[in-house]
Amino acid sequence: MKPGDVFYYADEFNLSWLPTLTALWSPVGQQIMIPTPGQPKKRYGLGAVNYHTGETVVLFKRHKRRREVAELLQAIVDQHPTGTIYVAWDNADTHQDDDIEAVVRGAAGRLVLLYLPTYSPWLNPIEMLWRHFRREVTHCELFETVAALLQAAREFFDRHNRSPQQVLSIIGSYAVKVS
Repeated sequence: MKPGDVFYYADEFNLSWLPTLTALWSPVGQQIMIPTPGQPKKRYGLGAVNYHTGETVVLFKRHKRRREVAELLQAIVDQHPTGTIYVAWDNADTHQDDDIEAVVRGAAGRLVLLYLPTYSPWLNPIEMLWRHFRREVTHCELFETVAALLQAAREFFDRHNRSPQQVLSIIGSYAVKVS
């Protein structure tokens, strides 16, 4: 990569009002009860992490269709007005269509999409960030409203954008950016 170029890993994740469950310790003979809402409501996070700086770009949407994926790409392009932007992500069908092509064309050769092999999440370090997010924010946690869940999610990414070195540690990036 040349100076001024950036490399992102991108993906989507589900953000359900139903708490994500994980193993918990409890006193012998006592089961911990996790309350759940009557009707599950879903939102989706679409995000990208800069592999060299740890900065994230995350959007929360009602859907994770092609239009929303194109919005994520446009947000990344808007954040980097110069240099080449490389985005590696999986081969999901939502990553290939006219909306995405329009963003690529609009970036005038500065946006390069790289496709990871199908069914290989271990190749995408952003999966580790999603796992960390769930552990810290949603595991065994019921929020009063979907708005409260979204607020907690935004706060998580805002906090981590203030300390991107922590994100680099979470995703296992030891890459050195050449200036």
